[in-house]
Amino acid sequence: MRRRILLLSVGLTTLVVIGFAVPLILLLRSTTATESKEKARYRAEAVAYYVGDKDHTKDDIAAYIQGVANDGPGRISVRLNDGTTLGQAPPGGVSPPKNAPVGDGDDDDHKGPPKIGDADYRTINGGLAVEIDVGTRQGPASVCLYLTGDQLHAGLMPRVLVVAGAGLLVLLLSIVGAELVSRRLARPLEETAGTAERLAGGDLEARAPVTGPAEVAKVGAALNRLADRIDEVIAVERESVADLSHRLRTPLTALRLQVEALPDRERAEELNTQVTSLERTLTAVISAARRPQREGRVPQCDAVQVTRDRAAFWEPLFEDQGRDLTLNLPDPPAMVRSAPEDLAAALDALVENVVAHTPDGTPARITLLRIENAVRITIADEGPGIPLGAGERGRSDRGSSGLGLDIARRYAEATGGHLTIRRNEVVLTLAVP
Repeated sequence: MRRRILLLSVGLTTLVVIGFAVPLILLLRSTTATESKEKARYRAEAVAYYVGDKDHTKDDIAAYIQGVANDGPGRISVRLNDGTTLGQAPPGGVSPPKNAPVGDGDDDDHKGPPKIGDADYRTINGGLAVEIDVGTRQGPASVCLYLTGDQLHAGLMPRVLVVAGAGLLVLLLSIVGAELVSRRLARPLEETAGTAERLAGGDLEARAPVTGPAEVAKVGAALNRLADRIDEVIAVERESVADLSHRLRTPLTALRLQVEALPDRERAEELNTQVTSLERTLTAVISAARRPQREGRVPQCDAVQVTRDRAAFWEPLFEDQGRDLTLNLPDPPAMVRSAPEDLAAALDALVENVVAHTPDGTPARITLLRIENAVRITIADEGPGIPLGAGERGRSDRGSSGLGLDIARRYAEATGGHLTIRRNEVVLTLAVP
C-alpha cells in the first residue's frame, strides 16, 4: 500500500511539474529571444551612428565593422547607397534602405548625431536580421545585424536547467512528503492486518493499534472490540462445557452405584467398564475446556522434549519386540504452537501405528527438523509401507479403523500445520508460535 501511495503521489506531482514547466520554458524561450533582439538592435544602432557620421569614409566603416565583429553575437554588414555591401551579409543579402532619413550633405555647420530610422526585423533560416536605415553624406545606407537561431536563443539552456532543477527539487520534496504520509497511513493498516492474521491464527490476545488517521484508528478499534467479543464468547462456551460436564458427574455417580448393586456380577462388571470409559471421557472434556486457563489462548511447548519423553515411554515395548528406535533430535528447544498433551497424543498415535502394523524387529526412526516458520517431525519405519487412503478415518487395509492417522492429521491442521503420509514415513509439520 505504501508503494501505491508513493507512486500515485509522484505521478501527480510529475504531471503538475510538467504542466508548469512546459509553459514556463516556452515563456523563457520567448523572453530570451526578445532580449537578444533588443541587444541586437542596440548594437545595430551603434553601428548606424558610426556609419552616419560624415567624417567616416568607406574604408573607415569597413575597418570599424571588422573591429567590432567580435564584440558580441551576430554578423554585421552595411549596404551603402551605391549597392556596395561591407562586412558579412546575411543569407539573401542586406535589404536596400526603405525609410532612411534625409542626410546632411555637405553642411559643415551641422552639429549632433546622425539621423537613423526605425529598426526593421526579418526572419531568415530560423535566425533574425535587424536592419536600420541611416542617412549618410553619400546617401541613405542600411545597417544589418544578423543573429542565427542559436545566437537568438543563447542563454536559454541555463534558464531551462534552473527550471529543471527546481522541478526535480519539487519532485524530490513530494517523494519525501509522500513517504512520510504513506508511512503514517500504511503502518497502522499493516499492523491492523497483522493483528487480524494473528487472530485468525488463534492468538486472541492480539490487539490492533488505534493510532494514525481517524479512519484507520476506527478500523483498529472495531477489530479490537471484535477480538474482545470473540474472547468472551469462547470463554463462556468453555465454561459452559465444563459446567455441563460437572453436572453430568452426579447422575454418572448414581449410575455407577446402581450398576454395582446389580446381582449379576458379570453384567455389572461389563457395565462398570462402560461407565468408567464415560467418566474418563468427561474428565478429558473438562480438562480440554479449562486448558486455556492454564496455558493461555495460544499454547506452546518444546517439541524436542515432548518427542524425547514419548520415545522414552515407548522404548520398553520396542525392546520387548526387538525393535531399534533411533532418535534424531536437535539440542536446542524447538517451540511449536501446541499443548504438550496434544502433541504427545499425536505422537503416540503415530508410534502405535508402527508397533501395530509392522512385524516385530522392524526398526523405526523419529527425526525432528527445524524449517522456516515450522517444525517437522518424521516417523519412519522399514515395514511393508502404509496403504493408500490409510489417513482417512475409518479406512485401513490392515484391519484397523485408520483412526490414529486421522487423529494426527486433525491435530496438525488444528495447530496450523499439516500431515504428510508417504509409503514408509509420516511427516508431522507443526507451526511455530
